[in-house]
Amino acid sequence: MDTSRENELPQSQQQGRGTSFLKTCFNGLNALTGVGILSIPYALSQGGWLSLLLFFLVAVLCWYTGLLLRRCMDLNPLIKTYPDIVEFLILEGDNLHKLFPNMGFKVAGLKIGGKQAFVLLISLVILPTTWLKSLGMLAYVSAGGVLASFLLVVCIFWIGAVDGVGFHKSNVLLNWRGMPTAIGMFNFCYCGHPVFPTLCSSMRDRNRFSKVLLVCFVTSTINYGSMAVLGYLMYGEHLKSQGTLNLLIN
Repeated sequence: MDTSRENELPQSQQQGRGTSFLKTCFNGLNALTGVGILSIPYALSQGGWLSLLLFFLVAVLCWYTGLLLRRCMDLNPLIKTYPDIVEFLILEGDNLHKLFPNMGFKVAGLKIGGKQAFVLLISLVILPTTWLKSLGMLAYVSAGGVLASFLLVVCIFWIGAVDGVGFHKSNVLLNWRGMPTAIGMFNFCYCGHPVFPTLCSSMRDRNRFSKVLLVCFVTSTINYGSMAVLGYLMYGEHLKSQGTLNLLIN
């Protein structure tokens, strides 16, 4: 009887305190709808229209592997985290440097410019989020990231429909030579698995994590798919590796 009580105690405590369903959805969406949204139009241009079928297949497979990851955690309660190395700072520094190439600042007489300056600035912005002990608090930050991703899609649509870029017909149905590139980028869009164990273990009701995964993958797939189709219709085979680089040209 003592053993059963010990097994029930952590679960009952977790039901009383933890992250809600909605906040976990925001955290999951923020993990999935990341920097991949900038490159998804280029991936479609490399693989052609039929590669969208492969994109949806990748989404289903990654969703299923997320469910398998949750089952592994149920079998072994000691599984809590999945270490992740974040290249986000370097990528953001590179993107911002292309948008503002002449920006820099001085610290104690030392001039810091270019990518290094933006990497430092992004680090200072992100650093406070690592001090949050509760994923419930982090959900508000995640909601901002999710909103930014959806706003990016809206901006792309606005540029194509209103600002004169327009939507053009692209006739490439399938490009076998560009398919490896497309597959790699499609998989990159759904590389949120490192944070899934943390999200699951922090939930108030872990039994609902499967529904969280479903909501996150469906929503992010719609967002990714919209971005891919809009970007490909606007720029076709002239798309660059990041959609924002085409915006600078126009």
